[in-house]
Amino acid sequence: MEQTWRWFGPEDAVRLPHIRQTGATGIVTALHHIPYGVVWSIDEIEARKAQIAADPSLGLRWSVVESLPIHESIKIGEGDLTPFFDNYRQSLRNLAQCGILTVCYNFMPVVDWTRTELAYPLPGGGTALRFNMHEYVAFDCFMLQREGAEAEHSPEVIARARAWYERSSEADRRKLLSNIMAGLPGAYDRYDVPGLRLMLDRYRGMDRNRLRENLARFLREVIPTAEEVGIRMCIHPDDPPRSLMGLPRIVSNEDDLAFILGAVDCPANGITLCSGSLGAGPDNNVPAIAQRFASRIWFTHLRNVAKEPDGSFMEADHLGGDTDMVAVVSVLLEEQKRRKEVGAPRWRIPMRPDHGHELLDDVGKPTHPGYPAIGRLKGLAELRGVMTTVAALRNLPL
Repeated sequence: MEQTWRWFGPEDAVRLPHIRQTGATGIVTALHHIPYGVVWSIDEIEARKAQIAADPSLGLRWSVVESLPIHESIKIGEGDLTPFFDNYRQSLRNLAQCGILTVCYNFMPVVDWTRTELAYPLPGGGTALRFNMHEYVAFDCFMLQREGAEAEHSPEVIARARAWYERSSEADRRKLLSNIMAGLPGAYDRYDVPGLRLMLDRYRGMDRNRLRENLARFLREVIPTAEEVGIRMCIHPDDPPRSLMGLPRIVSNEDDLAFILGAVDCPANGITLCSGSLGAGPDNNVPAIAQRFASRIWFTHLRNVAKEPDGSFMEADHLGGDTDMVAVVSVLLEEQKRRKEVGAPRWRIPMRPDHGHELLDDVGKPTHPGYPAIGRLKGLAELRGVMTTVAALRNLPL
């Protein structure tokens, strides 16, 4: 597999020479400074490419876009969406003209990946991302005060949430809100509680079927252009794969992925296999999902989570947690072999280590939550060892 690394651009505390030291050669990035719904121009794309390739000795290239974001109006299905679809299609054409042919995106309403703790302490002084169900419920029921929220949670979790809220300070509550908003990358809007309520009001009455249809409409609008210019679109699963704040989530399990791939059944419509996002779903068998959809996996995030009975989970070691990472890697390497044997020109699957622990000298550095250098380097090294061993034992191409 092509070993890649997420880079948030020139302001990222993890610099391009650091990335090369990890052994990764593919860069996964986006033009985070461009607002949602605005065309990515060729000049902007080429400028980012030039930054990545400025030092030829590093041997780095822009391998995957993550993400080309979808304007919220498309998800809601409100107003005249023609300009947003036109702009998205033009961005795809411009990316293809610049030679960047893999585009990761998501369809999560309002918020992106969501955690309640960004620095959960680990033995020895490291930290991890964590989702505490009772803290999320405290936010949903008592800070956001969303109508009907308490009916969606068990009495036991409600009791723990109420206890947390009653003993929390204003600083604790501000921190919880900030943590929940932290999954939105780059310079995008962070909501305060009143602003979040207003955003949720725009989704009032939205159910799974309607949100699914809005996604299917997006796919019908843009996938033909992606197919025409040679781009592989790969949707990222919901993180966590469950409803949040009353918003449906529709990229959470095997049935959801089957619906999405069937909505526009062509190779340009594919998926990002995120073993951590899917792994947070208690009913998801990640190796089985990878096996079923292997031929449409164009990009993969490899990480692991440890789940708890109440719905809480935390980022585990890349080879720890609840998902059999050896089995997942084996499926991906077997799929690469199949692609190579049929003569596919882009047979390698880009992978990146996702959401590393904050370790050693990275503790306290201003990196994006979940994206320190050393924790991801550790994960990449472990995954590289798994890939090398599986490939050798099964005579599979790396």
